Amino acid sequence: MTVELTRPVSRRMLGTETILVLGLSLGQSAVYATVSIIAKLTAEGGLSKQTAALNTSASARPYLDLTYQLLGIVFALLPVLLAVHLLARDPGDPARTLGGEFRRPGPDLAQGAGLAALIGLPGLALFWAAAQLGLNATLVPAALPDLWWAVPVLILAAFQNSILEEVIVVGYLMTRLRQLQWRVGAIIATSALLRASYHLYQGFGAFVGNAVMGIVFSYFYLRTRRVMPLIIAHALLDIVAFVGYTLVPDSWLTWL
Repeated sequence: MTVELTRPVSRRMLGTETILVLGLSLGQSAVYATVSIIAKLTAEGGLSKQTAALNTSASARPYLDLTYQLLGIVFALLPVLLAVHLLARDPGDPARTLGGEFRRPGPDLAQGAGLAALIGLPGLALFWAAAQLGLNATLVPAALPDLWWAVPVLILAAFQNSILEEVIVVGYLMTRLRQLQWRVGAIIATSALLRASYHLYQGFGAFVGNAVMGIVFSYFYLRTRRVMPLIIAHALLDIVAFVGYTLVPDSWLTWL
């Protein structure tokens, strides 16, 4: 007797899979970010007196710190591999489904740079306004020691963030929600709100700015079915923020 080992994937199974992938990745981050913003709001001095630090040191011993940084980057990308593995059950190549292959580097780079400029310049203005209104915590984009490996690690961290976020919150999530037959408006809103929610620990200005970024990126993906320009745009934004913070004079950063 032959046992049938394959069967069609039901909507219920797709929904459960999506929740589990998000629970292991950015959905989990959104929950922690919500707890973090509540803690900051209820702390002495309020939100504007609190600090949100990214890329912090993990050990006082330099090479142990480097080891922790690299391990954190590698393991943070495992949910991406899981999402791509799960998409491989669908017909077709998952890299092509997401638009994440390297078959058109020129256009992808050009579109990514354009998206970075479109998001980055207004984003700086919004962040400055939120800081003046006390709607953000004081942001420290990079707090690594001044060592030879700090800048390379920050660049790797920028690519890790961009790959994780754009593959999961745009490519994977929007693909699954389309398969679940959600309306386009609901898909865009869900992706954008998820992106905004896991940045909430930085403050309400960051929430709004990332929600707008999420709408733009989601709309772009629905039009092009390509996640690679989004990865490039996000990486450029984070590299400028992380590396720029470590290189520019402290007097330039008082508005953060």
